[in-house]
Parts: sequence; structure tokens; C-alpha cells
Amino acid sequence: MTLPAPVRRLFDYLLPQDLADRTIRPGMRVRVPFGKSSIRTGLVLGIADASELEPGRLKCIIGILDDSPALSKSQMKLLAWASDYYQHPVGEVYFNGLPVLLRQGKPASVKRRHFWTLTAAGLSFDSASLARAPRQRLMLEQLRQREHGLDPESEGFDNLDHRCLRILEQKGLVHRLEVEDRTEASPAPVTPLCLNPEQAEAADRIEKLSGVFHCILLNGVTGSGKTEVYLSLIRRNIAAGRQSLILVPEIGLTPQLMERIRERLGARIAILHSGLTDTERLNAWLEARDGRIPVILGTRSAVWTPLKNPGLIIVDEEHDDSYKQQEGFRYSARDVAIMRAKLLGIPVVLGSATPSMESLCNAGNDKYIELRLRERVAQVPHPEFRIVDMRSRPMQGALSDVLLRAIGEDLAVRKQVLLFLNKRGYSPVLMCHGCGWSARCNRCELPMTYYKKEGRIACHHCGSGKPAPGMCPDCGANQLFQIGHGTERLTETLAEAFPGARILRIDRDSTRRRGALNDMIEAIHSGTVDILVGTQMLAKGHHFPNLDLVGIIDADRGLFSADFRASERMAQLVLQVSGRAGRVSGGGRVLLQTHHPDHPLLHELVGQGYEKFAHSLLEERRAARLPPYAHIALLQAEDYDPARLRQFLAQARASLVDIETGIEVYGPYPAPLEKRAGRSRCQILIQSSGRKRLQAALSVWAPRLESIASGKKVRWFLDVDPREMI
Repeated sequence: MTLPAPVRRLFDYLLPQDLADRTIRPGMRVRVPFGKSSIRTGLVLGIADASELEPGRLKCIIGILDDSPALSKSQMKLLAWASDYYQHPVGEVYFNGLPVLLRQGKPASVKRRHFWTLTAAGLSFDSASLARAPRQRLMLEQLRQREHGLDPESEGFDNLDHRCLRILEQKGLVHRLEVEDRTEASPAPVTPLCLNPEQAEAADRIEKLSGVFHCILLNGVTGSGKTEVYLSLIRRNIAAGRQSLILVPEIGLTPQLMERIRERLGARIAILHSGLTDTERLNAWLEARDGRIPVILGTRSAVWTPLKNPGLIIVDEEHDDSYKQQEGFRYSARDVAIMRAKLLGIPVVLGSATPSMESLCNAGNDKYIELRLRERVAQVPHPEFRIVDMRSRPMQGALSDVLLRAIGEDLAVRKQVLLFLNKRGYSPVLMCHGCGWSARCNRCELPMTYYKKEGRIACHHCGSGKPAPGMCPDCGANQLFQIGHGTERLTETLAEAFPGARILRIDRDSTRRRGALNDMIEAIHSGTVDILVGTQMLAKGHHFPNLDLVGIIDADRGLFSADFRASERMAQLVLQVSGRAGRVSGGGRVLLQTHHPDHPLLHELVGQGYEKFAHSLLEERRAARLPPYAHIALLQAEDYDPARLRQFLAQARASLVDIETGIEVYGPYPAPLEKRAGRSRCQILIQSSGRKRLQAALSVWAPRLESIASGKKVRWFLDVDPREMI
């Protein structure tokens, strides 16, 4: 049996006599005593006639929570592989594969939801008579506008709203209905699928591989219609009675893809992402497990969703770093999806306009089948690129005269404009003009971002924040300057330059409210927005038909970095955001502002495209023996006490002495982000040319790390195939 505890061992329990007549199988949840007084939910992994421990030391199971296994054999096999590969405690991995409510021991059944509707008396009631009870009046008016009733859970009601509903119920004006929380059937398809020859050939080739594991890299330029290929494959799987699992990197991409599937295929869809309530996630999970839903769409964690009739797995924007979990159980959803497809014996499709170096390498080695979509839909031309040299050029804020002129031209013909700046806030640095003091995070020793509208400064690394100072705390001067530009400042500059333009800022700060991003996307499509200002949230997957101009405010990010993946990310971001331009008209323009116009990476990317750029980058990686031509794992540790941190890492390095055959070890050395949230940070990097050799070393090293006494007080983690080195 395994428990959600940070230990690598399993636990043996006895089945008491009063439960002996109940069938218990692997994958079922049970209630067990743990420690001196707590009771936990455990997961049965196997049944044996005897234990290595003496019977007197074994505790008894308290109760069995399931009538049938919560996890299937194939799920358990996948989770066991993930625990071994990512060197993470087995209990935490297994329980990561369950919805939160099942981890808490709640019943594995679809939850019932409550909807409030008007009674006959409520329908005829004059709400104007509630003038002295405005909330009750508002509630009645809302109910009249909703034929199917109000759902307090999804509407985000507060306690006052609930109280109003109960008062109205006492008055006989409303009543509560209880229904199973299921996804509703969608309308019949209204738009037929019509694939061009490239799309049809790709869909046909993938369809011929159904029922057998193959990893297919669908390498299609932005605007080439990869989603149409997905829809064709999903439709064929629905017709064959099979389920399709689609992963997307961002929550913001789920609503539009969901609507396209519903409108084009008429399919019921289960949605899974972190923005749902625990009840919504459990219900979607159960319906997918029972085979009632043919299409499952979600972000990273959806890769663990059970499937009764699996037929296809799709990983859209497979290159995106969002697929790598960066806290706790550090897994790659893309790589887990590939292994899951292999275990199930079904194809997995990795789609991208800018494939990762790992996927391109695997395609080059014939481990993946690569299918190309080289042209945009309807032969729409690719956008025209122009590098704008900002050196000595007139500027208005972060905008060059060239970009300002281009924006004005597009606004004059009622075209939308997208400006990309991957930096939130007003400015990344707040500095004193008198003495040079700058606002820095006391916990991370890094500059804090200034937010002008909110009058505060915040650290984007540890999340700490405070009101912005009115004067310099060192010299008392009141000349505090904002250095650099974020999306908030860029929006201000645009409002000054184009006072009549309707400007919309989309970043993590402006989309915190649930549903905010979806509302913003709808506003863009409705034509009520002229200029979009956004971060990488807008860089992928979105289709804006009226957008022709893209301005990349700072193309220099990623050109100079200690992270070997920085240039790859830079190229992917540039091309992904550029792909939003001219998707319908064909008159797309992309202006890249840079202070390094002669940088060879920029010229290669703009002049010769991503394929040539990626080829050159792969050659560099091969020469430097970096991934994908080597396999790495990172031990990163942090502690408030630097001496204790150094002691742990020295002992960790020493424990590698007898297992260094076939691997290279670097460190301990300070992490690039040397301090975060008050903790000093250091790391050890292990590298090997062979994945099996690296895994063999890690399987010995990981248990040794857990036994180091100084490591009990140091926060540390082992990251296999890390995507970030900071």
C-alpha cells in the first residue's frame, strides 16, 4: 500500500475479519491509521499472504472506500513508471493521479449540483415591490434571464447572494433543484470539416496508425491549420467509439478549442484544468473514466485522466515549457503523454509550429514520424519580417518611430495591432536619481517591479510586495525614476500616442479574475479592441482574423543568457507571436525592435526560418554535448543557513563517488538565481550521454540523498530533464 507521504517505501496493513468478505483489489482506496493518531487515505498496490514485518507490528485497515479500483492497471503502470523515472516518492506520484476529492477519501461518484429557479409565484411576482431589498430584487431579475436557473458554484456567488436565495425560498418565490453535475450534450455539427491536401494527407497517415503506438510530430507553420487535423482525427475516433485526450499548455486556450470541437463535431467534452472547482474536476474525471465523454481537453495535469476506450493523445504546442511541472512532483506532461500512449498502444500527436529541439532530434533519428504542414490555410502568405534598429532612433517610450508609424497605418484602415512585451508591471526597476538606490527584494536581492496604477512594488520571483516608496529611503530624495518598460507602461504610452484607440492589456495581472481572459478574447473577436498589449499568454494558439501587424517590443531577450535553452525559447516566442499576423488577409507584418540588429541568431531566424535556425542550434548542442545529445538531472537545494546548505551539498556530492561511472558531475555551484524568498540556493548537475546510465545512477543516488542527516532541514529536490536551470 502507498500513502501520500514524501517517502519511497510502501506500507503493509492487515485486512480485519469484519472486512474479510469484501473483495479488495489493487487500485482501490482504503482508510488506514498512520503514525500515532492520524487516519489517512491509502491506495492498495498489491495483496500478499505474508509481510516482511512481524504480524504484531502491523495495523489493520479501517475501511474500504471503493467497490471497484479507482485507478486502472494501465494507470498504475504509468504512475509507477513516472515515480521511477522522475525519482519521486511513489505515494505522492500515485495520489497526484487522483482528483483532490478522491485523495481526501470522498466517494468516487458524480456530485450533484444545486440550481435555483423561479417558482410559479416568482414568475408573476412584481420585483419592483422589493425596492428596499435591492439584492433580492437583483436576484429575481437574474433568475428571469436564465431559463435553466442560477448555479451558485460556477457563478462565484458570495454569502450575501446565498442568503438572498434562502430568503426568497422562504417567500415561495424560488426553489432549489438538485441535478447530477454532468457535461451537457452539444448541438449537432454546423460546419463541416474541409481539409486542404496537406491537412488531409496528414490526417490520413495518422489514422492508418490507429491501434498501434507511434509518436507523430505534426510540424506545421503558424496558421497552417493543425487544429483542423486534430478535429478530423477526433471525429474519426468518435465514430470508432474511441476517446481522445488533448493537452494544451495554457488555460486560456481551452475555451476556444472547446467551442471549436463542440461546433464542428457536436461532441461532449470534459474540461480539466486548475481553474475548476474540486467538484468539477472530479465529475469530469469520473465521466472520462467511465467512457461517457469522448473528448477530454485539459492542461498539464489532464495527462493523468483515466480513459475507458483510449484511441488518441494530442499534445498541442508540444514545445511549451508549461508542460513541465516546476513544483513538487516535477514531471513533463508531454513526455508522460508519450509513455502513456506507448503503454496503451495508441498514437500520440505532438503539434507545433516551432518544435522543441528534443522532438526535432527524435524525428531526425526516425524515432518520431514527422509530418509537415508548410503552407498557411488558403495559401495565405507568411507575414513579412522587418528588424528595427533602435540605436539612436527617435523613441516614444518603448516604441520606435517606425513602429508608431506602422501602428497608425493599420489603425487608419481599422486593422487590429498586437504588441508583444514579455514583462508585466509598469517598469522592472525603480531607482533614485540622486544616489542610485533601487528597490530590491529583501528576500531575493533582485529588483522589484513597479506597478504605477496600484502604487506598489512586487517581486516576481517570491511574490512579496509592498507600497512603492514616495522618496528614496537612503538619501531622502523624491526623484525616483522608473527604468525599463512593462505592459502597464506600454499601455500608457500607446494611450498618449493614439488617444482614440481602444487598448486592451492581457497579462497575468489583468486576467486574475475567473473568466477574464475568455471575456477579453471575445472582445477582440467582436472588434471592440484596436490594440492588444500582451505577454506570452497571447503568443500561441489564438486566431485573430482582423490582426495584421505584430510589434515585438524587445527582441533582445534570450540573445544573451546563461541558460542554454534561452535562444530556443526566444525563437519560439518570436515566431509564435508573429504567427498571429495576417492569418486571413495575408498582409501580415512583423516588426522586431532590437539594439542588436546584427546578431546572427536574429538574422538566421528572420532570413532563413525556424528550420534552419533549429538545425544550427542542434549542431551547437551536439558539439557542446547538451540536450538532446545528453541527458541531465539537477539537484537543487536551498536553505536560510548557507553553512548547512554547503554541508548537505558536499555530502550529496560525496555520495556519488562510487556511482560516477558513465556520468559527469558539476558542482556544487550557486544557482543563477542565487537567493529566493530569503533562502540561499545551490545546485549539482549530473549529465550522461545515455539515458539508461543516468537513470541507473539516479536510482542509487536518490535514496542516499534522503538518508543524509543535514538534508532533513534543507529544502531540496531532484529534477530529471529540467527545463529551467535557475
